[in-house]
Amino acid sequence: MDTTVAIIGSGFSGIGLAIRLRQEGVEDFVILDRNEGVGGTWWANTYPGCACDVPSHLYSFSFAPNPDWSRTYSRQPEIRDYLARVADEFGVTPHLRLGCEVKAAEWRGDRWRLETSQGPVSAHVLVSGAGPLVEPRIPDFPGLARFEGPAFHSARWDHSVDLRGKRVAAIGTGASAIQFVPSIAPDVAQLHVFQRTPPWVMPHSSRPITPWEKRVYRRFPALQRLVRGGIYAGRELLVLGFVKHPRAMPLLERVSRRHMERHLPPELQRKARPDYTIGCKRILPSNGWYPALARDNVELVTDVIAEVRERSIVTADGAEREVDAIVFGTGFHVVDMPIGRLVRGRGGKTLEEAWNGSPRAHLGCTVPGFPNLFILLGPNTGLGHSSMVYMIESQLAYVVGALRELRSRGARTVEVRPEAAERFNAEVQRRLQGTVWNTGCQSWYLDGEGRNPTLWPDWTWRFRQRTARFDPAEYVVA
Repeated sequence: MDTTVAIIGSGFSGIGLAIRLRQEGVEDFVILDRNEGVGGTWWANTYPGCACDVPSHLYSFSFAPNPDWSRTYSRQPEIRDYLARVADEFGVTPHLRLGCEVKAAEWRGDRWRLETSQGPVSAHVLVSGAGPLVEPRIPDFPGLARFEGPAFHSARWDHSVDLRGKRVAAIGTGASAIQFVPSIAPDVAQLHVFQRTPPWVMPHSSRPITPWEKRVYRRFPALQRLVRGGIYAGRELLVLGFVKHPRAMPLLERVSRRHMERHLPPELQRKARPDYTIGCKRILPSNGWYPALARDNVELVTDVIAEVRERSIVTADGAEREVDAIVFGTGFHVVDMPIGRLVRGRGGKTLEEAWNGSPRAHLGCTVPGFPNLFILLGPNTGLGHSSMVYMIESQLAYVVGALRELRSRGARTVEVRPEAAERFNAEVQRRLQGTVWNTGCQSWYLDGEGRNPTLWPDWTWRFRQRTARFDPAEYVVA
């Protein structure tokens, strides 16, 4: 199959770019997704309690508002259905090739050659919309392979396993765990929650959206845009603490501590209280986490896992806990994202080899040595405070600008100049030095050397300014 643009992934990035391409009059493109349905991470993640921690009105396309969100913070099925509906309404569904896994992509001559589970694909331009939270990370505990019960990651939830009445080990206390642990705790016989680092947890303001509100949004779309703008502005204020003045973060810590103290007895508070600055790791909203930890059938375990046996888990203190099933809430391969191993640029070098353990890209989008390759939600586009959809829409404008430049010049290739990419990445790392994310805690934001290749250290509107216009002077266009 030959095409002008091949897009990997049918989440917000892939669907958003497909819509923009059609608006530009480009119809020769294909969206490749290994899943059987539209939605990317919102199709793949189906664990109990799965929901977004960004408000619904902001976690949606600005050009496709949804007046019918059921809650102020949407749950997974609703976001998945929203993406499928938008894809259909904007006419991109015929361009989807689902159940099509990209196994490799290599730049040959002046085109990208893709090996997929449905056969070869040749494309002039390759866009990765796979995102960073794709491939689950499962710790390699000694003896894990010999465990005889079901064991699965939250991002690959096994719905054939009935956990009711079982003894369950939940490993990890991050963004997924604080959602699925309260959801399964009432039904299991015993739940052992294994914690490496306690999270900062804030009260959650999620609530149902009333029928009256929905009617108003349908009749007056401008009002919903106004609400969206207010949410955006409120979220953006958090940049003052995260980036500009981290010393102000203890104000949020007090709110979180009071939230904890309302639900946990003192002995559990000692286990669940973080010892790092709030925001250094992802802040998590939940009204169910602390009450779940306080349940009689739930144990918070802070000792390190030393060994997994056929039907039990042994911790470093020698304690052995019998379990029937293991659920991992242990995050994803982020700084070692799988796309790095799949894509080969000039001279056969992979992205992973070019990055050498720490991803970097110009404006989170383009990499020297990889012509006609664009990465959506690439390095240093992540946020600790706002909606990734805002960042995606910013990058969509940038990619479309690059494609316009190719067309207007009648050129075949566009490749970022190494000096432009180096200048941008050096600036980003300088800005990160004084942020809360570099205050000393270990997080998935950092690589093995302590460098942060994940987050954008500034106002999001500044990123939009930077990506609003494609600058051909930073590229070799030939």
